[in-house]
Amino acid sequence: MKTLRFGQIASIALVGSIALAGCGTDNNAAAGTTAGSGSSGSAAAADCFDGTLNAEGSSAQKNAFDEAAASFKAACSGAQVNYNPTGSGAGIKQMIAGQVDFAGSDSALKTEEKDGVVEADAAAETCGSPAWNLPMVTGPIAIAFNVQGVDSLTLTPAVAADIFNGRITTWNDPKIAAVNPGVTLPSTAIKVFFRSDESGTTENFTKYLAAASDGGWTAEPAKKWTGKGEGKEKSAGVAEGVKSTDGGITYVEWSYAKDNDLGVAKVDNGGGAVELTGETVGKAVEAAQPDGEGNDLRLKLDYATKEAGAYPILLVTYEVVCSKNKDAEKGKNIKSFLKHFASADVQKSLEEIGYAPLPSSVQTKVEAAIEALS
Repeated sequence: MKTLRFGQIASIALVGSIALAGCGTDNNAAAGTTAGSGSSGSAAAADCFDGTLNAEGSSAQKNAFDEAAASFKAACSGAQVNYNPTGSGAGIKQMIAGQVDFAGSDSALKTEEKDGVVEADAAAETCGSPAWNLPMVTGPIAIAFNVQGVDSLTLTPAVAADIFNGRITTWNDPKIAAVNPGVTLPSTAIKVFFRSDESGTTENFTKYLAAASDGGWTAEPAKKWTGKGEGKEKSAGVAEGVKSTDGGITYVEWSYAKDNDLGVAKVDNGGGAVELTGETVGKAVEAAQPDGEGNDLRLKLDYATKEAGAYPILLVTYEVVCSKNKDAEKGKNIKSFLKHFASADVQKSLEEIGYAPLPSSVQTKVEAAIEALS
């Protein structure tokens, strides 16, 4: 629960700095007094609106989204930004159906047909303009565990694949012991928990296993789990499953592992064991290659990287938005909130609750894309 307190402190500090930027003005007047200040907080306060936005999707970004929405409301009392963490697949479907203003997804819109739908084309038809994938939240994926007497654990991608495929079934298995010299491992049975709902976290984790395990994971990466274990709904469900089970293990966003005081494994892709930190995740994101065109900022992550000090298991949650909104006022309000979300102050605050800030090189591109929204 320590993490929650840190998150609250960060929220208070951020809210205070942003609210102070708008002091002495009402929401409408703020634009005239702060537009030229050059401060991210002031810019956010200057773009206040009265009204409601509704977004849906990735549960991985829920805590980050809530942090940004709370600080935005503190600066802009007339604005209400709601987020429903139903999972990436559900969020995209709801956006395509026109039921929400934008979606949060841990994987960019698909450009190839799946289940009779090309997501990028369907979203563009709903929008009446191309839909852009804007990376907003860097969510490290922790391999989180709860094994009595084990405080430190290192896993290679091959060993992780064997665990999540059910080929390794006890914690003192020789393959685990080989990469954890000096660690006393019990004979406790391994209990794998996985996301039962369609999840971008599942897709990104299986992308990692497929890319880095040297054939240990052969299933096609997807939002639907194909390994072994017991299914639980959403990030909160798998985290709670591990927390209440000696021998439990799962893949889950770092923020949920921290909130539930779970152990987090170091990962060794071949360049040495790497601890999950904001810095090690940022190093991996900076190495990502652009995979979209123009302001469609989809990224291609290198899950198999052996770069020393780069934590390879991560996801980037995209805010999936219409580049030109059919409702001009709605488009302007979305732009205002996303400018706030992408600001340096808000991004920095997210590290306190288990996320990694966008690297400055990526953040600059995101801010430029948001500026181009209409």
